[in-house]
Amino acid sequence: MGEGEAKAEQAAAKAEHKNAPSASSTPESSSKEGGGGGGDARRAICGAIFTILVLLGIIALILWLVYRPHKPRLTVVGAAIYDLNFTAPPLITTSVQFSVLARNPNRRVSIYYDKLSMYVTYKNQIITPPLPLPPLRLGHKSTVVIAPVMGGNGVPVSPEVANGLKSDEAYGVVLMRVVVLGRLRWKAGAIKTGRYGFYATCDVWLRFTRSSNGQVPLLAPSTCKVDV
Repeated sequence: MGEGEAKAEQAAAKAEHKNAPSASSTPESSSKEGGGGGGDARRAICGAIFTILVLLGIIALILWLVYRPHKPRLTVVGAAIYDLNFTAPPLITTSVQFSVLARNPNRRVSIYYDKLSMYVTYKNQIITPPLPLPPLRLGHKSTVVIAPVMGGNGVPVSPEVANGLKSDEAYGVVLMRVVVLGRLRWKAGAIKTGRYGFYATCDVWLRFTRSSNGQVPLLAPSTCKVDV
């Protein structure tokens, strides 16, 4: 090989080395430089999702403030006792009627009741078997009176209940508790809530004697305690 050819090869090698891509322009570094755009896109998407969630929360809060449902209000407005007798061992035979006024206090929300039942207790013991009631709907600011006749023959009770009722009957005043339970849900426009357990207790003071048969006077207002 001549001296001229060697110099030509050296010059070509130098030119090739000069034109080779540097480490800073490798595919790996190029991908790192391009990754900045992907990060910006992810941040933009996360920001948009966060904004949407905040707006949805504000809308839900406004709707709750406007349509927030209030519990129904129940009051006993009348009572009648048609039969209240005892037999051994002790057993009780009853036929009673309590008129319960149910009111929906909401201006924009309806209340739907289902699986309702009603019974009466004395000294925390049931003296009338639970009576199933039909489904009920209360529109905005509406009221309805629930007044079923409840009772049963030969309902077993404790001696405390039998003796207590006889003593109260002789005294002329008796305290009974009316219980209404079931499930309810609220409806505002096309939106319905899930079903919630409903339990109301109404303590009722009655004027009752052995000669009482039919309507008996209430001795005090009887607003019910309602739990949902």
